[in-house]
Amino acid sequence: MDVYEKITSLAKRRGFLYPSYEIYGGEAGFYDYGPLGILLKNRMEEVWREYYILKEKCYEIATPVITPYALLKASGHVDEFIDEIGTCTKCGLSVKVEELKDDRCPVCGGAVEKGSLNLMFETYIGAKKKEKAFLRPETAQGIFVNFPVLYEFFRKKMPFGVVQVGKGFRNEVSPRQGIIRLREFSMAEAELFFEPDNKTHPRFHEVKDETMHLVSDELDSEMAAGEALQKGIIGNEALAYYMVITKKFLERVGIDTAKLRFRQHKRDEMAHYANDCWDAELYSDRFGWVECVGIADRSAYDLTAHMTATGTDMRAFRKYDEPRKIKRTAILPKMDALGKTFRGKAKKIADELRKCKISGDTDTVTLNMDGETIELDATFFNVEEVEETLAGEKFVPHVIEPSYGIDRIFYFVLEHNYKEVEKENETYVLITLPPSLAPIKAGVFPLVNKDGLPDIAREIERELRDGGIMAIYDESGSIGRRYARMDEIGTPFCITVDYQTKDDDTVTVRFRDTTEQVRIERGKITEWIKKEMEK
Repeated sequence: MDVYEKITSLAKRRGFLYPSYEIYGGEAGFYDYGPLGILLKNRMEEVWREYYILKEKCYEIATPVITPYALLKASGHVDEFIDEIGTCTKCGLSVKVEELKDDRCPVCGGAVEKGSLNLMFETYIGAKKKEKAFLRPETAQGIFVNFPVLYEFFRKKMPFGVVQVGKGFRNEVSPRQGIIRLREFSMAEAELFFEPDNKTHPRFHEVKDETMHLVSDELDSEMAAGEALQKGIIGNEALAYYMVITKKFLERVGIDTAKLRFRQHKRDEMAHYANDCWDAELYSDRFGWVECVGIADRSAYDLTAHMTATGTDMRAFRKYDEPRKIKRTAILPKMDALGKTFRGKAKKIADELRKCKISGDTDTVTLNMDGETIELDATFFNVEEVEETLAGEKFVPHVIEPSYGIDRIFYFVLEHNYKEVEKENETYVLITLPPSLAPIKAGVFPLVNKDGLPDIAREIERELRDGGIMAIYDESGSIGRRYARMDEIGTPFCITVDYQTKDDDTVTVRFRDTTEQVRIERGKITEWIKKEMEK
């Protein structure tokens, strides 16, 4: 068994992950988080929120999973979120074209027919199936379409950030890699809005000396963020900053940074919305380098697309340091002439005329209003050069987006912390999770199941839980077996109640990774564990 198989077996046996719908034969691309798995996943998401909400001052929103067709048509997903596939004419298997060899089925060798598949799950809104919709492929679009109200919420001050943690959906052609490739997956995305020509970050100086393993067409080496920015390898300060934040988050949740690299997308693999993108890739003994986080410069793509599709103003306003006087050529409506000819429509036509941008001599103007085409000649307007005083200008913000695949990171946290040790010709498993991340923080054991020791141990378990420490009581089997059970689910501390406890009210605490033991006063154990978890 390789490490992937060992982790898959342990995860199912100990309550981390289960294949979904298993009693009905299972369904590829879907997994359930078990009791310990959801504790670990929730803790990972809590740490992510610490970084982006507490430290980066972003705010979180929640938007629907079901997304109207028109929105995803405007965003480009209807036309671009597509895989080229080959379907076997013999056994019916569908696989990505890139996985085919000699255009034959990889299972039975049959001939294949090639086609394309939109990867979004299609559905409908309403009982009569009149309005087509999809399950969202990303959480980001729910943030973008809320930009006008979010801009107001942030008191029209730039830059600002909005995050969303939730489900995304991708109708994968042939998911065969456990939770590495899912059809329903958990995402944590941050959309950070900047002025187009000012993608700086006020705290970049704090991280400029942090090194990262960077892979691009030009290099494959460790480099400081500041140096990569200075050399133009990373396009802007904000992008570099959030790459470092990504490294810090991954390290905090237990990723081995020796197995982390940032790879720049090549032009032919860039998402339709991206101007630049770096993937945080993690190394797996089975799968090699796997993308787990994408840090993209989406420029003004999304806001511009939704503004074009809906007519909603997605711009922000930037005030000049000093008012600026400009001269421009403007169309000035002749209200008398418009009133005589168009009567009640005159004011609306005049407003549209004022919005027209012109260059040079203009004899006629064509307006499209309410489905009607209106041709206007110089009888209805003058073209003059006017001087205006501007306090500022409007612009479409650019977006830097760190997008995290929570399920993939979850798997790599387990793989990178999976250890085996030999004791007395027997193999023991350790999951060396950071103590603050472990689903169970402490196991509490009576040395023997008599003489009142179990009662004291249960009291300590309750005291720990009341103090905010997730602890479990275990009296089954030898102390060694109980330690082993805790070690393989990542529990950092094991507390043993023995006969000395009855004499001096102290307990033995064993450290998972070193097996070192210390004695602690019972009344201080909760605070002691909290301090240990902060290290």
